[in-house]
Amino acid sequence: MSDEGLAKARAAMTERGTSAAAIAVFERFYRLLESGAQGLIPEDTIDPLSEVTSLADVQVSEEERRAALAQVAVIKLNGGLGTSMGLSGPKTALQVRGELTFLDIIARQTLALRRRYAVDLPLLLMDSFRTSEESLAILAAYPDLAVDGLPLDFLQNAEPKLTADGLEPVSWPADPSLEWCPPGHGDVFVSLQGAGLLEALRSKGIRYVFLSNADNLGATCDPDIAAWLIAKDIPYAAEVCERTANDRKGGHLAVRKTDGRLILRDSAMVAPGEDHYFQDNTRHTLFHANNLWVDIEVLAGLLADGDGVLGLPIIVNRKTVDPTDKGSTKVIQIESAMGAAIEVFEGSRAIAVPRSRFRPVKSTNELLLVQSDIFELDDDAQLVSTITHAEPAISLGAVFTHVPGYLARFPAGVPSMRECISLSVPGDATFGANVRCVGDVVVGGEGPRTIPDGAVLAGTV
Repeated sequence: MSDEGLAKARAAMTERGTSAAAIAVFERFYRLLESGAQGLIPEDTIDPLSEVTSLADVQVSEEERRAALAQVAVIKLNGGLGTSMGLSGPKTALQVRGELTFLDIIARQTLALRRRYAVDLPLLLMDSFRTSEESLAILAAYPDLAVDGLPLDFLQNAEPKLTADGLEPVSWPADPSLEWCPPGHGDVFVSLQGAGLLEALRSKGIRYVFLSNADNLGATCDPDIAAWLIAKDIPYAAEVCERTANDRKGGHLAVRKTDGRLILRDSAMVAPGEDHYFQDNTRHTLFHANNLWVDIEVLAGLLADGDGVLGLPIIVNRKTVDPTDKGSTKVIQIESAMGAAIEVFEGSRAIAVPRSRFRPVKSTNELLLVQSDIFELDDDAQLVSTITHAEPAISLGAVFTHVPGYLARFPAGVPSMRECISLSVPGDATFGANVRCVGDVVVGGEGPRTIPDGAVLAGTV
């Protein structure tokens, strides 16, 4: 740990063409890491967040919705490759409803809102160098999507992975691309500024950006929230949902005792031995949906005051340089979360939204749900539920973990899930066409086995 390690990292980032602001952010985090910072938030430093405004209580008119949407741009985080699901390209290029990809649906949602409210509503993807080309090729099918004077995407920054023992840029000749990593989605703010997009958006009368993960099809640009922000002059708002046992490992908001600020605590920020507090959904009753609304006038002012550095909390992510090889060199990735910006904005708020606004696809379990008949796309390309009871719990075995194996086992599509309470397939099973799951279903046996066309599955099969 020395000035030499930071100097090498700065030189590598400069050679790559990284902006001065992004290098300054990295340098700040490096110094924090070097000083022993772990980014931990002990339980005794926070109080649970309890009472928040509910979207259900927000009442606005159609004209207020239109006026609000005219001042909003949509930003989707689209830098992920879906490697945990066995994908090598952007996860959002995956066909998720028939032949429609995530990006097709996002484009159609955006165009539908434009038609309904007669506004431009820009859409921008924050891509990585690995996702940009393929993503833009998909969006090329929508020639009216681009807004004059604005790009359809901008690139997130990249930073060196650091050796865990020396905090120097790691060397990995077998695949030099693995020497680099994204700085976490907290990078979106400095990337927006570095691409000149804050000023470009402001010049078009945009006041707020709505940011969300591109794999969350429930995160549509809600005009009621936009109107609420403008009416209350709120500089930053985070959407939260009611926490259940299934959400115990997801991040939550809390109130910092020292200054009363709202803060975000992710799992990587939990102090050792305090997981039981973090996962207690009766204590921390709301989880952070990672759907954010940010006043870009205020954001631009904060960045100017900090010379391009917003001052987000550090996240120390310990991995191996090759994530598929646990024996490869141990590294540290310095990251930040965009949701952590809630503590930087004076007067930030949380708003409780329905669970329908949180439908991320992080695994094939969730992919099966989104592809099944418990959802359909309405005329505005919004994902709507076709059931009134709780969504079924899905647990697929190891052979389903990666998308190629998953698709091979549902060659005629996923089974009907409308009457299903839970589905567990621990072994290897291939499903025929028009299979229907009823109640609690367990497909037993290690397999491989085949479920015939038209089968009705109930109980243990």
